[in-house]
Amino acid sequence: MTKELDFEKTATRVSLVSVAGNTALSLFKLLAGVLAHSGAMISDAVHSASDVISSFIVIVGVKIAAREADREHPYGHERFECVAAIVLAVVLAMTGLLIGWRAAQSIGGAGQSPQAPGLLALVAAIVSIALKEAMYWYTRFYAKRLNSAALMANAWHHRSDALSSVGALVGIAGARMGYPVMEPVASLVICVFILKAAYDIFRDAMAKMVDRSCDAETEKRFADCVSEQPEVLGIDRLQTRAFGSRVYVDLEIRLDGELRLKEAHAIAEQVHDRIEREFPEVKHIMVHVNPGESEGS
Repeated sequence: MTKELDFEKTATRVSLVSVAGNTALSLFKLLAGVLAHSGAMISDAVHSASDVISSFIVIVGVKIAAREADREHPYGHERFECVAAIVLAVVLAMTGLLIGWRAAQSIGGAGQSPQAPGLLALVAAIVSIALKEAMYWYTRFYAKRLNSAALMANAWHHRSDALSSVGALVGIAGARMGYPVMEPVASLVICVFILKAAYDIFRDAMAKMVDRSCDAETEKRFADCVSEQPEVLGIDRLQTRAFGSRVYVDLEIRLDGELRLKEAHAIAEQVHDRIEREFPEVKHIMVHVNPGESEGS
């Protein structure tokens, strides 16, 4: 229960920071785009506004994922976070395609601004790059700490916005120097990066939606932790199952067959508690005891 509450509280706080930052940045870029006559900056403002929607999707997904298990969902709701990540991947892909489509139109001669953008648009692009990159690293830090697919997807949405602002910066600078075609060409390159990020997010979320074991290194860490218990004679079975961003572990340990039931149960509880203590990503572990022979027998 405590893990779920900490997860929800932290993820919600990070998302609300994103909402506040993106709302302020969107308004600033929209104002700069209008005052400086920059269509690229206005489009970039719309991209930042989409990040606000993404953050609310994360908040909803995280709140559902943090719910306790119930009769209809006895293993919990963690996979709803993966659903949120998939939705974000789709939003990110649509954003990338929109940027690419508008860039292709501009290269074909459509939608070019007859007036060179003002200096304010250039300043807004620089501010956007710095702030969005900072938000990317901030969100990415907590996404890794919480092992959150939805937060990681939102982090990449921040990075895509930073890349979009790089394209706007190049385009605005080029237009001010008399080369308006630089903006759509840079946007096409950015479109490819955004689509690649959307694909990676989608693939990772889909992998977590399907039952799979942990990687060999993680399972070895589980086994080493169990083997450090002096009463454990060996491990007969170790199976893991990823469930969203959390892990279920099925473990069979071998203990001295001469131990009393209470003693064997106490050792199994120690193993159980140590695994959950040292591996926060473990949601539940089932420990089964098999009788064995001690070395002195």
